[in-house]
Amino acid sequence: MTAGPGLPRSASLRAQIAAAASVAGLRQVNGLLPANRAGVWAGRGLIAAVMAAFGPTLPGTSVVEVRAGDLRGEWVRAAGVEHGERAIYYIHGSGYVVCSARTHRGLASRLSKATGLPVFLVDYRLAPEHRFPAAAQDVAAGYRWLLEKGYRAGDLVIGGDSAGGHLALDLLLHNDRTGIAQPAGAFMFSPLMDLTLTLAEQQDRRRPDPMAPARAGRRLVELYTRGQSAASPRLRLDIAPGTPLPPLFVQASAEEMLSDDARRLHEMACAAGVRCELELWPGRIHVFQALPLLVPEAGPALRHAAEFVRSALAENSVRERVS
Repeated sequence: MTAGPGLPRSASLRAQIAAAASVAGLRQVNGLLPANRAGVWAGRGLIAAVMAAFGPTLPGTSVVEVRAGDLRGEWVRAAGVEHGERAIYYIHGSGYVVCSARTHRGLASRLSKATGLPVFLVDYRLAPEHRFPAAAQDVAAGYRWLLEKGYRAGDLVIGGDSAGGHLALDLLLHNDRTGIAQPAGAFMFSPLMDLTLTLAEQQDRRRPDPMAPARAGRRLVELYTRGQSAASPRLRLDIAPGTPLPPLFVQASAEEMLSDDARRLHEMACAAGVRCELELWPGRIHVFQALPLLVPEAGPALRHAAEFVRSALAENSVRERVS
């Protein structure tokens, strides 16, 4: 859907200005960064600065780092949120290269406040230092760790953005293949589904994305997938009909580079019989939910995601009581 209860018909003026300014600035810089060590270093610093400036961590947030064997991550709890039986497991985006748990701490703090739940941010290994399947292995290890710590699968909801959306769906499909219990649901912001970025390139030609050209995104992803077949089932994800996945909730900006990826995920899930809700918010900023000081729509969009989290957990509790 592109409109509905609580969904505006057009982007706010501030969001429109931000998109126009980004096309003239951030897009150009990202497009020029080389795919070498210096370019990766510069890209990581640039994105960290943007996230800190426009999506800072909420005051009073508790952050506890986790180091358990090879697992790296952190618990993020907004002020007043306590650890309990339920939690969100969040997988940050990055193009597999540029972000971290730290860059997404602000988004996690807002998710924690909106849902009243602690958020575990997995800090998976990045390319080019660590190529496929390192990130996917770390994400799966983080989920298993939560189960080993005593969380029931049905008391967890998975979230992810951009490449983290791809990793989230991969985790769900991996759970199905290996017989690991599924979470109550999964939500994804601007999920990357087509790792060749062919869909993104088509959208980018129709209207240039404010954050980066599609070719820049492809260069990042190739640092992770180099040497792998694009047809690998862990890279070109497919939901087979009848696959027992939990409910999905997808949000993206209607005119961003990955909007067609969001549509593709929605269509693939529905065709397989998986319940999936799609919200395409007017605007052009990728993962706008993480940038509330830049895009005012971030707040209401997060409230919609929080409502999905509450609903998924409640529905799972009902199913368990009647089964």
